[in-house]
Amino acid sequence: MSFFEKCKGDGAALPPLPPARAIALAWMGGLLAIGSVAALTDLLSMTLVLGSFGASCVLVFGYPDVPFSQPRNVIAGHVISSLTGLVFLAVLGPHWWAVALATATAIALMMLTRTVHPPAGSNPVIVFLTQPSWSFLLFPTLVGAVVLVVVALVYNNQTRAARYPKYW
Repeated sequence: MSFFEKCKGDGAALPPLPPARAIALAWMGGLLAIGSVAALTDLLSMTLVLGSFGASCVLVFGYPDVPFSQPRNVIAGHVISSLTGLVFLAVLGPHWWAVALATATAIALMMLTRTVHPPAGSNPVIVFLTQPSWSFLLFPTLVGAVVLVVVALVYNNQTRAARYPKYW
């Protein structure tokens, strides 16, 4: 089979449309989680919002049962990826190849630690674009991710029959 034949795909059907209730619950969860992080940002006058948190909400509220959505993955994935970005920026400087190495390394480290959280894969890119201080690891990365998980714990366990999380 040629490369171009492979690019045509398998022709599989689209995944089924989620029920309206699941869509509404995911919408409300995302609203509450990002609203909480943004409100705390205003209240505490410190940055707690990270661009990748929006994508985290897609997983945590839209698909809370998958491994990528579990608290250890959300928190550790974000911290590992931000730390990797900060280390590579400090050691190698703001070069195109350094951000590529940082992103690839963050992916590998999340896989090695079994804490893969796809939205966190963008954290090294965010680090290289903004060039923050080391405090970025605590604010917004760690504290913001913890707030998202706390909202997810309360919200998902109040609105769904299934338990959240599946594991710690």
